[in-house]
Amino acid sequence: MALNTPGFDLIPSAERVAVSTNYITDFNFLNQYLPDTYEKEFERYGNRTLSSFLRMVGAEMPSNSDMIKWAEQGRLHIKYVDCTNDGTQNTSTTATYTINDQLTTAGTTTTGGSGAAALRKGQTVMITDNAGTGLTNKAVITAVSTPIVAGTAGTIAVAYYEDVQKVPATACTIFIYGSEFKKGSEGMEGSLESDDYIFENKPIILKDKYAVSGSDMAQIGWVEVTSENGASGYLWYLKSEHDTRLRFDDYLETAMIEAVPAVAASGAAVHLAGGAGAAGKAGSEGVFHSVSTRGNVFGGGFPVDLEQFDTVIQRLDKQGAIEENALFVNREMSFGIDDMLAAQNSYGTGGSSFGLFDNDKEMALNLGFTGFRRGYDFYKTDWKYLNDPTMRGGISSGAINGLLVPAGSTSVYDQVLGKNAKRPFLHVRYRASETEDRRYKTWITGSAGGARTSGLDAMEVNFWSERCVCTIGANNFLLFQNDAA
Repeated sequence: MALNTPGFDLIPSAERVAVSTNYITDFNFLNQYLPDTYEKEFERYGNRTLSSFLRMVGAEMPSNSDMIKWAEQGRLHIKYVDCTNDGTQNTSTTATYTINDQLTTAGTTTTGGSGAAALRKGQTVMITDNAGTGLTNKAVITAVSTPIVAGTAGTIAVAYYEDVQKVPATACTIFIYGSEFKKGSEGMEGSLESDDYIFENKPIILKDKYAVSGSDMAQIGWVEVTSENGASGYLWYLKSEHDTRLRFDDYLETAMIEAVPAVAASGAAVHLAGGAGAAGKAGSEGVFHSVSTRGNVFGGGFPVDLEQFDTVIQRLDKQGAIEENALFVNREMSFGIDDMLAAQNSYGTGGSSFGLFDNDKEMALNLGFTGFRRGYDFYKTDWKYLNDPTMRGGISSGAINGLLVPAGSTSVYDQVLGKNAKRPFLHVRYRASETEDRRYKTWITGSAGGARTSGLDAMEVNFWSERCVCTIGANNFLLFQNDAA
């Protein structure tokens, strides 16, 4: 039997030279060619964490209750803005006024006070026309015909100091500026109670978990990383655990910013019923919700010139008039403020000016501002949360461009402590007692990675927290927001 032999034998070459005698046709290239790998992970997004806002402006304090309550002062003076008189503009020296402010919602008022006895016989009032005509009258209250209580329109009789009624019968505003009594008369009828507002918030429970099977733990691969907290070195499967921890840390803050209370009988309230969501108590009041409902909102984006920014200052004048305020803004608003301030330089309109404060042409030109004073002190800082495309960044309709936060602390009556206490305007309360601290809990379960707690062939890293944010004096905060489409 004849043997078939190849025309030539494969001869390995002493050098890496591609010739016909050393060409292999039947060869798995994966056995020879391995990919070039970089052991260091490239940080393509830089520092990915978003938390830092509450750490900068607030504090964390323990609480042993599932409800946080506090009282804030009401206005010292009360103005009624929905009033009408009993006739047309005439020469009468007396009139009867109907006070309609209490009719909006029973138990509440549109003027910031209880109003039950605010207008009393003998008080002197100023009456102005709401139509902007500039017509005014000053008068003394001669009688309170119908008490002014929540849900009921009240009536008062007045005698003008002028000899003619100037204010027409249309809507007008009344506020008290003093009192006057004739000699030998009785004292003031009735008294006023302090007008306090009671606010409350409840903590929510946040959880997360990272799990890895025991089999995967037996095959270790190393990666050199630099973490967001500044640590560097080699990590193996715990790289994902590290990211889970960072993600949970961000959620601890973003949940305090975005949380909203669930409406009674809503899907969330029903889903969480029987626990924290019983009786429609699911959810919590985050910073944005508190400011949008109890604070101030600048619609239409943000101020682009001093004239618009002055409207913000005038609004702050009507509130607590806090001297120092921080502006946490996105990139667009940050540039808008820079442009607004730069426009005040008479040389900046046609280009950048040099020479002032040694800002010569050889230096790097600084086109940004970190703070300014306009009635109050404002300090500007970029808020990464509003810029991040995976969170608030990229939202246009109804987007939040920035938040004005008053600096310092305020005194409130803490109903749990039963006394007045100094508190930062923004602070976090977490559940804690002598035996249980739920500020930040983490533990390992399973049967792998050193854990010996169950028969699960895996290692699970658990994260828990229970907390809420208290926005005290929300009337001193201001939200810069785009109008919804």
